[in-house]
Amino acid sequence: MRETLFFIAFLFTCLCYGQEIKNERLYDCILSSRDGHGGEYAWKMRRAGEVHSKAEDVSTPKVSTDDWMPAIVPGTVLNSLVHNKIYPEPYYGLNNKLESNLIPDIYHVGRDFYTYWFRTEFETPTAHFKNKKTWLQVDGINYRAEIWLNGNMVGNIAGMFYQDHIDISDYIYLDKKNILAVKVYPVDVPGTIKSKGKKTIGALNDEFQNGGNGEIGKNVTQLMTVGWDFTYLDGIRDRNTGIWKDISIYTTGNVSLRHPFVKSDLSKPDYNVSRQTISVEVINPNNNWTIQDVTIVGEIKDENVRFEKQVQLARGERKEISFSPEEYPQLVLKNPRLWWPINKGKQELYNLSLKILDKDKNLIDSISTRFGIREITSNTDTPDKSRTFYINGKPIFIRGTNWLPENMLRNSEERTYAQLRYTAQAGINLIRFWGGGITESDYFFQLCDELGIMVWTEFWMTGDTKHPVDESIYYNNVTSTVKRIRNHPSLAYYVSSNESTEMSYTEALIQNLDGTRGYQMQSECCGVHDGSPYKQVNIMCHYENTASDRGSRIDGFNPEYGAPCLPTVECLREMMDEKDLWPINKEVWDYSDGNGFHLMTGMYRDMVNEYGISKSIDEFAEKGQFVGAFNYKSIWEVWNYNKLNQGDRYCSGFLFWYHNPPIRQVCSRMWDWSLEPTAALYAAQNACEPLHPQFDFLRNTVSVVNDYYRSFTNYKVLADVYDLNGKKVFSKEMTVNLPEDGVAKDLFTIDFPPTITSVHFIKLRLLDEKGTEVGNNFYWRSNSHYEGRKTLTGPTTSGFQDLSKLKQTKLEISYREHKEEECYLIDIEVKNTSRTIAFFTQLQLLDENDKPIRPSFYSDNFFSLLPGERKAIRIETNAQKLAANSKLILKGWNVKKEIYNLRHH
Repeated sequence: MRETLFFIAFLFTCLCYGQEIKNERLYDCILSSRDGHGGEYAWKMRRAGEVHSKAEDVSTPKVSTDDWMPAIVPGTVLNSLVHNKIYPEPYYGLNNKLESNLIPDIYHVGRDFYTYWFRTEFETPTAHFKNKKTWLQVDGINYRAEIWLNGNMVGNIAGMFYQDHIDISDYIYLDKKNILAVKVYPVDVPGTIKSKGKKTIGALNDEFQNGGNGEIGKNVTQLMTVGWDFTYLDGIRDRNTGIWKDISIYTTGNVSLRHPFVKSDLSKPDYNVSRQTISVEVINPNNNWTIQDVTIVGEIKDENVRFEKQVQLARGERKEISFSPEEYPQLVLKNPRLWWPINKGKQELYNLSLKILDKDKNLIDSISTRFGIREITSNTDTPDKSRTFYINGKPIFIRGTNWLPENMLRNSEERTYAQLRYTAQAGINLIRFWGGGITESDYFFQLCDELGIMVWTEFWMTGDTKHPVDESIYYNNVTSTVKRIRNHPSLAYYVSSNESTEMSYTEALIQNLDGTRGYQMQSECCGVHDGSPYKQVNIMCHYENTASDRGSRIDGFNPEYGAPCLPTVECLREMMDEKDLWPINKEVWDYSDGNGFHLMTGMYRDMVNEYGISKSIDEFAEKGQFVGAFNYKSIWEVWNYNKLNQGDRYCSGFLFWYHNPPIRQVCSRMWDWSLEPTAALYAAQNACEPLHPQFDFLRNTVSVVNDYYRSFTNYKVLADVYDLNGKKVFSKEMTVNLPEDGVAKDLFTIDFPPTITSVHFIKLRLLDEKGTEVGNNFYWRSNSHYEGRKTLTGPTTSGFQDLSKLKQTKLEISYREHKEEECYLIDIEVKNTSRTIAFFTQLQLLDENDKPIRPSFYSDNFFSLLPGERKAIRIETNAQKLAANSKLILKGWNVKKEIYNLRHH
């Protein structure tokens, strides 16, 4: 068990900023812009209606771009317009609100308003490009595009998720500038926020329905841009028109390879033999009539497995070439290294290379990919017919989440890395791409492979909107996407839509393209019931299983169950004016809360006030972390208690709704849009630790959860209760045997003395057979009597005013700074030498302007220390983000603030 924990810690250290991004092939250039991305290429843009030249001239020197504006590529039209200060930052205050009239909406101004030309230049030196095939790879444009090069139309694209490879060999200029121009059109039907009747969805009456009038669903695009209750109800003004993914250039010989795929068939029941079937597409793009005689050579590196096959291709021919274990016995691997999700084992990966050689054994093209050997299945052979997932033959309880894309597609590798690292830190084992969002990047899947996070992907439809009208665009986009992502072992499940039906041939298409993963028509069928709750509730409702008006939601498989967390005060100050922060301006706060959907200015504020009425936004935001942390800890722990067949009902898993803020929001999650973690991240990390003692606020009992595929004997669980003065008033311990992947339930009851202070604290510890601590927990609790789900009562929810009586304390701290390649690390030890509990202590890494350095990774934060207790914490960030006057801050609810100037410079 300790070896597994070490492996996870080592993984986090290795996956730092210098991590290699693995592409299928070597690119001659990736045409990312200087603006916004720090790339090597100058992109410019102009509204198409203002370019009065012929289309074929736009990609020639005949058209000057001196009066065009800089463009962000990858990005969207609105991204660039905001970058050029044509429009204000949409994620600030009410800037994006339709009624503010600051940013024109495509529905009102028409599609031509956001139809733009994008242009850049690149070089193709003779020394490298002569006598080669040159390809332009376009990874994603929303929504339609004409692609022009040096006065010639070389391609056109339709659908947001289509990847194209365009042969531009006949159109490039050697040793001189090439001009690439892309005319980008918005979605065919942008839709609007027009209300669909009087249906009440969120906290307010007569609010707009999700998906506006539903018309945006006629496109194959990111449906949430029209507006949803978890983000802006009135949407994103340009519906994310633009070149939203990379455009790259690569070269090959006369024949090229594409879309390698490895199918692994594992033996049952021992999973000790794996049979690989490998396929790859081979393309002859030439116009001459010469038959191409080539040899495809494959190798599974580090396994001494090689295979080859001779192939003939006629003019323009494309073939899929397969290598089966029947033909090539070396593709049968004994005792394969299996890929496992987080906590279940190592994330073993294999490297496959494929090459094409001509008759003289000269290299024509090469491509590589990584794959994992594992089996992910699911069935409904359960007591309540709910869907249960299995990994390599073992049932796995899904601690999942719902992933939302950045609302304006302001993406980067740094953002992807940070969010997935936080996800793994939280202990989450599955991400669902919600159907109104997007399919994420290759790098996203690479990280999921490496971190052990499974992915459930949906294909861009929801029950809130209509279906695509052009079926060919939809199926082409599905085909392109499946071919791109199917090699990743993290990809676990295909689903056509969110709460809707499927396009008729989707299942057959996906099975033909892949056939190694499960599929279901939509997110709420086939053993997955409907979701909720979504907004703030009395926290006691989670323990009571009454958090939803729909009845029991902690049963079977719940695809959407969650609650919010207020961001830190630094984040709040970045999303609105100070006058709107305090006193709380309900209109501004509610706008970023989906028109008040999550009740941040209602019940959440009322629960924060149960810690005492605040006098400033700083005080309110600090107390807001208490509520958010309790939200997350309670939800994860009640699902822990009921995992699989352990609880009162059969529970196969749930997906937290939702995972990552798509915009700056007051209803944040485990981190803010700015990548600043909230207390909820560390509450989830604690609740999802693989060996975890936990307390039930309804039963007053202590249980222990084991997430490993092995049992443990002679462990010891200890519970101590402290009053507000730091006095221990209850203590109990018990020896416990932990079942494999199970729960030791209700081991004993904590008896709270009748004279205990109104607020008190619970500390749980789990020790292994050698007395080493392997899990722990800390709670605060009030004496408030719970009087029902519609009240603001209970020991998790109200009666915390006396926390203000905690005596102030000072902590001792020692730390060491060091660098590992691009990583800057601080190893810290904090010790409470006082007689008072140090409550909700926070560490912060700040720059010279007292702004948080983001993203930074804290091994733990927002922690509480008992008298005499000490804690080791590591902070990690990019060394380039630190300035000469960076500092480390230590502060807390009753902890004296200390500032430490860092010496890294």
